Amino acid sequence: MTMIEKTYPITEKLILNALQLAQQLYQDLNQEADALKKLQQAELISTLAASKKQLVAQLEQFNAQLTQVLATEKLPNGQDSVKEYFKRAETAGLPTAEAVNNWTQLMSVCSECRSQNEQNGASIDVLSRHTHRSLDILKGKPQAANTYGANGSTQSERYTRPLISV
Repeated sequence: MTMIEKTYPITEKLILNALQLAQQLYQDLNQEADALKKLQQAELISTLAASKKQLVAQLEQFNAQLTQVLATEKLPNGQDSVKEYFKRAETAGLPTAEAVNNWTQLMSVCSECRSQNEQNGASIDVLSRHTHRSLDILKGKPQAANTYGANGSTQSERYTRPLISV
């Protein structure tokens, strides 16, 4: 029995598990995006952040395991190496269609996760800046107006007059 015949059943399970993890991560990211659009969702956002952290840790573990599997075939970690691994498995007479399909789906879901995570991060950044600005206004702290100079660089101008007295 060749090494690939020994590792392939493990690889199939790893990829299927990773696909399920990535799909759950994508659901969490979409739920987070919805929560960010609504007020009073801090607890849900916090719960989702913990879930995302756990899922990402599990996906990192998958990556480490996949790296080990690829190393058994003397392949570096990477998408091209996974394709080469599948070619070798097919050459060894192993059924690869389902695993290849799951791998393709995994790469697609990971790409969607990356995009959604970037959008959520931008939303969180905007909300955070708005909250800090609102608090500073209420506290009467100096405000910074960002403008752009002739060379395109950001310039901050400070003004200290409180806009609101409470």
